Amino acid sequence: MKKQFEILKNTRDYLLAYVSDLSVEQLNEIPAGFNNNIIWNLGHIIAAQQGVCYKRSGISMLVSEDFFNAYKPDSKPEKFIDTESVEAIKALLLSSIALLEVDYANNAFENYIPWTNRYGIEHLTIEDTLRFLPYHEGLHLGYVMALKRTIKNKPQ
Repeated sequence: MKKQFEILKNTRDYLLAYVSDLSVEQLNEIPAGFNNNIIWNLGHIIAAQQGVCYKRSGISMLVSEDFFNAYKPDSKPEKFIDTESVEAIKALLLSSIALLEVDYANNAFENYIPWTNRYGIEHLTIEDTLRFLPYHEGLHLGYVMALKRTIKNKPQ
């Protein structure tokens, strides 16, 4: 599983570098034709990982219930995310993976509850989920790329 954690970390490092030139306003912008924004996607990546790994194992999440509910699947941006909160989300992108790796090494996910995701993929073990996370995060990286391109190319 070491490779899975490396892939997740590399994806999140790339994502952070990719959005590093955007202002807080740009991170919060919802362009025409989209139903969310870049900062929501970053928060969603964290919330989804916390939900499918920790909640499914009956373990306390690293994030609060309020954070989870704001970014869980089928949520949408509800408010402007300020600079302090943006920085906290960016930090959580990396710290949540580091903690996940430690918790995995310490067998914290022994009581994992199996489930089937919306794509029809069964997650019988935490390892199934860890193999799925890069796919999910790659989808959201694609959304972020489309959002950024739209924001950067809009007429002034």
